[in-house]
Amino acid sequence: MNYLAHAYLSFGQDEVLVGNFIGDFVKGKMINTFPQEVQNGIMLHRAIDKFTDTHPLVHAGQSYLRPKFGHYATVITDIFFDYYLARNWEAYSKIPLEEFIQNTYFTLNRYHHLFPDRFASMFHWMKQDNWLMKYGEIDGIRETLTGMSRRTRFESKMEMAHLSLLEKDAEFQVIFFAFFKDLETFARVKIIELRNPHAGH
Repeated sequence: MNYLAHAYLSFGQDEVLVGNFIGDFVKGKMINTFPQEVQNGIMLHRAIDKFTDTHPLVHAGQSYLRPKFGHYATVITDIFFDYYLARNWEAYSKIPLEEFIQNTYFTLNRYHHLFPDRFASMFHWMKQDNWLMKYGEIDGIRETLTGMSRRTRFESKMEMAHLSLLEKDAEFQVIFFAFFKDLETFARVKIIELRNPHAGH
């Protein structure tokens, strides 16, 4: 999943949010250097990504994209799901999207001393260019995917992926709603498990 989803799936818990955002930038035993709730957020991030990568509904969406975009279909669906989350935000939160996003930046900023260097650099641009808000617009999706395309080692054609979103909008939205319901349930249970690893054993 992409960053707006990871923010939402932190369920208003500040240190979990931090871990959920830095998860891809923490390697090996480095995780042990963070406060326990940040560690929980990092592990939640990884669990969310694994759940997403193995979900049959996500595979169904990627099967349409794979002939055009190859293994980049995985990255593209992550971005698409943030688009649908932003577009349908009122179905998930009583807090207006713009307010939620500004709260997310503010909270992350308070923990900047914990950021791995690579994330700190990325967060500067994320906040300055308001990436999380851009995910709710087609132009923002095109801009995000074009930027990612420039950074890939091989030709990805991701700069064209927004056209596939427009072409199959109804189908992708159906997939998103059904999948995200499963994902939210999974994430709520997972954070409880992470805090109580011996419960039920």
